[in-house]
Amino acid sequence: MKVAGVLGVTILLALIFLSQWPILKKNKKKVKMAFLSLMLINWILAVLLVVFPDMPGPGQLVDFIYQSFEPFWQ
Repeated sequence: MKVAGVLGVTILLALIFLSQWPILKKNKKKVKMAFLSLMLINWILAVLLVVFPDMPGPGQLVDFIYQSFEPFWQ
C-alpha cells in the first residue's frame, strides 16, 4: 500500500511540475534551480510521510523550540 502512496505523490508532483515549468522564464536559471530544489524537497518529505506516518511534523518542532522560552512568558 505504501508503494501506491509513493506513486500517487510522485504523479501529483509530476503534474505540478509539468504545469508550472513552462510558466517559468526561459533565461532565469536561479528561478528554475530554486523550483527544482523545492520540488525535490517536497517529494522527499511527502515520501517520508507516506513511509513513516507517525513522524513528527514541523508544528512539533516549533513547539519544542519555543517550549524552552515558556518560563519567560509566565
